[in-house]
Amino acid sequence: MNRRLQAVADSHQAPQASTSSARNSVSPTKRDVSYDPYASSSSASPKASASPKKSLLDVLRPPSPTKAAIPRLAPLTLTNPAMVAKHVPCTMHLNVLPPELACSLFHAMVQESQGWCRNQWYLFDRMVESPHKTSFFVRHKDRVEGDKSYEEAASMWYNGRPNPPPKDFLPEMEAACEIIERVVSEQFALRKRYPLEWGGKGPDGQLWRANFAASNCYTGRNESVGFHSDQLTYLGPYATIASLSLGTTRTFRLRETIPKEETSTRQAQTFNIPLAHNSLTIMHATCQEYFKHSVPPQPALDVFRPLFPPEPDMPNEPSNIRINLTFRFYRPDFHPSSIPRCKCNVPMILRPDMKGRPKKGDEQRREIKYWWTCYAAAQNEGKGCNLWKVMDARAEGRGPFVGDQPGFLESV
Repeated sequence: MNRRLQAVADSHQAPQASTSSARNSVSPTKRDVSYDPYASSSSASPKASASPKKSLLDVLRPPSPTKAAIPRLAPLTLTNPAMVAKHVPCTMHLNVLPPELACSLFHAMVQESQGWCRNQWYLFDRMVESPHKTSFFVRHKDRVEGDKSYEEAASMWYNGRPNPPPKDFLPEMEAACEIIERVVSEQFALRKRYPLEWGGKGPDGQLWRANFAASNCYTGRNESVGFHSDQLTYLGPYATIASLSLGTTRTFRLRETIPKEETSTRQAQTFNIPLAHNSLTIMHATCQEYFKHSVPPQPALDVFRPLFPPEPDMPNEPSNIRINLTFRFYRPDFHPSSIPRCKCNVPMILRPDMKGRPKKGDEQRREIKYWWTCYAAAQNEGKGCNLWKVMDARAEGRGPFVGDQPGFLESV
């Protein structure tokens, strides 16, 4: 009986063992090492090996930060000479003229401005007109009789168009100019010099002298001028321009043109300078190369009340006019006879390569490039020859330059 029961038990266990063996040969148990997610196995499927495993640190590491945007800079108002000198290549000089001379010059220029005109030129095949009036003056002692080329230079071929011959400096302008020349000369002794600046001296030993003036008249709050840099055709590289403000206060706005090398690291900032009556703003070397400037419309305007009337027996009327006199030095080495002409037979204009200029800190060892360009399209119904060429100052026989003086590189 016992043997029969043992035989039955054995017959039931044998199939179970073979079934278990078969299962083990087909599929591993849960304890099999190939199911360990952290164990490597040479028998892993190709699909599993195609995706490399990541470490825990890679999974938990925060994502890489995106490139920070360059912050936009809010406009900054420069209210005093120290702020102006700190932020822009300009200096501000308040109450530069004796009060009576400043008022006399203001009244004389307001009277003169009645015959001034608004400039007209073509912009993108369309005639436009400047929203202010302009005129030109030449210093009598610098006028050369019979020299028509100098007359052409004094008229500037403004916006590609010859203007009537300029008038001589008024007596009040001459008196103001002598004072302004002294202020500019004092500033020259305090400032850095640049390689292509004029390195000669005038008859009186002056480094800079005003032999030409462009005058602008802004009436009311809406008359203005848009962003621009002054043409350097007769002024040459690194020009110094002395700008005298008379009459009602207006905002003088400057904005830097960022060079290509720095566009990924900083943005331009706008600077607003309120220019009061009898204030002188000197735009020093690099101002025309680095910045554009404008006189924008204003939402409101303070009326100007002169301290002195035009004549002792005349009423002293309030005014909403601003007169701007920009005294300039026409360099001898940029005489109009040396200015190249384009295929339109019009004098080309000189402009700096503002966007390709050297980055900060390298300005004095790397010269800014300038080019001559056709400007006939400003008057020829928007059509010109589009000729341009890089200025080669030394090959063109210009100079002397500050950069040619002995020891210049050692001094920068």
